[in-house]
Amino acid sequence: MNLNPKPMRVTIIHAIRKTLLELGSATKVELSEKLGFSFPTISKLLAEMEEKNELSLVGLDDSSGGRRAKRYAYNSEYMLGLAIFLERTETKYIVFNCLGEVRDSGKTSSVLVDLELEILANYIQGIIGKHPSISAIAIGVPGSVDNGHIFYIPGYEQLQNVDLKGYLEDQLTIPVVIENDMNAAVRGYHDRHRIKSHNSLVYLYSGQNGPGAGIMINGDIVRGSTHFSGEISFIPQYDDRNFGEVLKNGRGFNKRLIRSDEEIDAISRLIVSFTAILNPHTFIFCNDEVEEPTLKKIAQLCAKYIPREHLPELTTSDWKQDYLSGLQSLGLDRMMDVITK
Repeated sequence: MNLNPKPMRVTIIHAIRKTLLELGSATKVELSEKLGFSFPTISKLLAEMEEKNELSLVGLDDSSGGRRAKRYAYNSEYMLGLAIFLERTETKYIVFNCLGEVRDSGKTSSVLVDLELEILANYIQGIIGKHPSISAIAIGVPGSVDNGHIFYIPGYEQLQNVDLKGYLEDQLTIPVVIENDMNAAVRGYHDRHRIKSHNSLVYLYSGQNGPGAGIMINGDIVRGSTHFSGEISFIPQYDDRNFGEVLKNGRGFNKRLIRSDEEIDAISRLIVSFTAILNPHTFIFCNDEVEEPTLKKIAQLCAKYIPREHLPELTTSDWKQDYLSGLQSLGLDRMMDVITK
């Protein structure tokens, strides 16, 4: 049950924007019929949006005996979005328009190191200064998040129990979405590869902060009852170690290829566990962590634990691109709800 439903005006404007962007153009009648809202309501909102240059008249349809219908298209540059991911070694961002086309990008040394919230706010404010049309911000963090509140982020005590969404919205007066890095990555993979909505995915990343997973079932992110889903470090696998301890193995989570027999065995056990519980279609690895020969070894070992025909497809992908794409998708969703003056 949604305890905070959108006002009807926001719902209709969101639907108009999304439909115009998807179709390229539409008439008032087409929008009214497709969206199920009355012609007068659609006409009124289109007039307001046209006055703000949010959309434009792109032509007149052929007449069928009466007045020729006006055809409208959305101005994809009217609003811009900002996606930022915060990792231990770098902070990366993209600025994009309403079609998802990148208008700017950049990176800097991580603002997570000795982070003060004011530093992050100032960094974002500098990007907004270059792109004043930014209307929504999506930020990814290596931790568990509940509605913008970070409640579990090992290694970054300064962000523990911080309402990052609330703080940034107060400072920037722009809508902000905060998302777990792996949830964003699995969403980005889903969107980039146009995965069928009924397919289920598990995305594994050992990364710079310890292993995590993004899980998607039937097109929806699995967050769990306390938004702790995907914290796979805690899964016990051996008598004295959990999955995170096996991968760490006394040398920290340094970025490197997964090759050792011990790591391959631990990952295979993890995949088999997911298979027995969720039976996902695809299990995704970061392509700079797992090479093709290792992928084959993992598949062979998995088949020793569980019948091969039940195992998911094992594949690799560009994690950073998936991560940013997922954040971009979240930002676009939020932009569609923004009511501009």
